[in-house]
Amino acid sequence: MGEVEEKLKDYEIKREGEAEILMLKSNAVFFNPVQVHNRDMSIAVLRTFVAKRKEEHEALMDKRNKSRQKAKQSETSVPNGDDASGSQHDEIDAHEKELNQAVDGIDDSSKEVPKTPSWKVTRELKPPIVLEALAASGLRSLRYAREVDGLGKVVATDNDKASVEACKRNIKFNGASAISKVEAHLADARVYMITHPKEFDVVDLDPYGSPSIFLDSAVQAVADGGLLMCTATDMAVLCGTNGEVCYSKYGSYPVKGKYCHEMALRILLASIESHANRYKRYIVPVLSVFMDFYVRVFVRVFTSANEIKNTPLKLSYVYQCVGCDSFHLQCLGRTVTKVKNHPIKEQPRDSPGTMILSKEPTLEANFSRAVAVAALSKAQVKKVKRFLPNPERHWGPKVRAGRKITSKHVSLLGPEAINGVVNGASSHGDGNGAAPDESALEHEEMKDDDENEPTTKRQKISDDEPASEP
Repeated sequence: MGEVEEKLKDYEIKREGEAEILMLKSNAVFFNPVQVHNRDMSIAVLRTFVAKRKEEHEALMDKRNKSRQKAKQSETSVPNGDDASGSQHDEIDAHEKELNQAVDGIDDSSKEVPKTPSWKVTRELKPPIVLEALAASGLRSLRYAREVDGLGKVVATDNDKASVEACKRNIKFNGASAISKVEAHLADARVYMITHPKEFDVVDLDPYGSPSIFLDSAVQAVADGGLLMCTATDMAVLCGTNGEVCYSKYGSYPVKGKYCHEMALRILLASIESHANRYKRYIVPVLSVFMDFYVRVFVRVFTSANEIKNTPLKLSYVYQCVGCDSFHLQCLGRTVTKVKNHPIKEQPRDSPGTMILSKEPTLEANFSRAVAVAALSKAQVKKVKRFLPNPERHWGPKVRAGRKITSKHVSLLGPEAINGVVNGASSHGDGNGAAPDESALEHEEMKDDDENEPTTKRQKISDDEPASEP
């Protein structure tokens, strides 16, 4: 007994709820007794969350089992009697095969345990895991483990070595119930939460000051449908005394008014929502409280890419009158339904439309010809030529006025016309009527063209003679 007193002479025992901790008289580890109401409220919310989580899981499992039962009944039900008899024989044969296999595989049939159908097997709900990111002495984690039933594990982290040692010492001091549930780790809370995404059902943030630097990693560490508990003690920033600092930390600019504490809560909620939206997640506030010198919010985090589109509907601009306390809220966004729902009215049975639609169609469309002719146009079907025929045999550009017709115009006028012109010219030249050579005609034509058409090129002269223009 004397040895125990000797070891505890430097410590002071602090009792809160069902937990006890050893505090150094030098107060080396941070402990705030004023926030006892904060811890009591957190325990109450955590108990409600555990019960609500269990109810939601049971409702989900019942819904799945009912849907599986309906699917199984629809598979076994057969409309025709013949099919039903055939299915019965098949079931009997399958049943006999299963019995034979069971007899061959197991000697003692009395020891057989009937298997539960797959549709009745429900996934067991695992106990929730709690993370206290900034544990300090570990009092909050110890109270969670001892006062909340149904918790699986409580993880306490801190980046101060003295705080982690004090937390481990307090875990041992609270006995086996705390040792089996509470774990203490020396780690940075931000790094620890990022490296354990969606692993914790409950994450508790209670920093000394602003929680803004922990929000991004906290929304990633919470499991889908989990609970995030967050405390902010920088009320001077959130209530409008330092608006610029509030904007840099939370992304909102507060205004001074009688509603400053409510605005502080809403600014914190908007900041958490903003961080969650970056990872296709959104929050549902459960409880928001302003107490003493801090604000405390409890939100559930869900994952839905479609639901985050409604985030602008939750935000508003505040217009505060400078002469009085009047203010106005302007919503950041609103939904507009573009398509109106027009329900179909039930028509009387004797109406013409009902009578016409009740009759079965007698005409049947035949698409056999349409498929064969679908690729042809109307002109192709009528065999209309694509281009009009030439009005003349050698129809095209004419010979320029003043030019002599030579053999090079064969493609334009045809060989007969060229021969007639050439023969006529030779008969006028000499009475023998001999046709001149085509090469001579071409050479003569080229010479005439050179004489008739002036050229703009300079004539080639010798080096001694001066150049002159033509």
